[in-house]
Amino acid sequence: MSDLTRCPWSESSDMMRAYHDTEWGVPEYDSRALWEKLQLDGFQAGLSWSIILKKRDAFRELFAGFDPAQVAAFDAADIERLVIDERIIRSRAKIVATIGNARAYLAMQEAGEDFADFVWGMAGGTPILGDGVHVPVKSPLSEDMSKALKKRGFKFVGPVIVYAWLEACGVVDDHLATCWRHAGHMPSSPGASSPGHA
Repeated sequence: MSDLTRCPWSESSDMMRAYHDTEWGVPEYDSRALWEKLQLDGFQAGLSWSIILKKRDAFRELFAGFDPAQVAAFDAADIERLVIDERIIRSRAKIVATIGNARAYLAMQEAGEDFADFVWGMAGGTPILGDGVHVPVKSPLSEDMSKALKKRGFKFVGPVIVYAWLEACGVVDDHLATCWRHAGHMPSSPGASSPGHA
């Protein structure tokens, strides 16, 4: 598919091209998957996304498949184990935040608040279409969602991180209007037309 028009950032490598073509901007309605992507965007802060992609399999292995219930049970020994593992980003603050974020996710669940419903509800229920040209680093939505997440106990969820996450999860479609992945060029995915779809 090398003849397709893509967002320029995706042409830096085969890995980034594959990510762009199969994941970035695809609406995600599964709560656990949304939470995983938020954690990875937190780890990405200050780094390039390509670094996270290269380490994603290791992250998934070391963080129990990003199962919030398992991550929430991590203790001090787990933190020390993760801090010395060179296969991931060895930031103690980000590792501790991920464990805390798992507990915040579970607290929402226990309070009857589904994570996907929370995210898509704040966004109005459908992807927000951009043109891929006028792309902000944050938006009123990402600022509001950042505040709402922090209120629920999440960390490393500033408005810039949240905006990048919203793009990655297809809540905001910032593909170029000419890109083959832009919503205007893509058929709807079967069964993925409404919030709550897993």
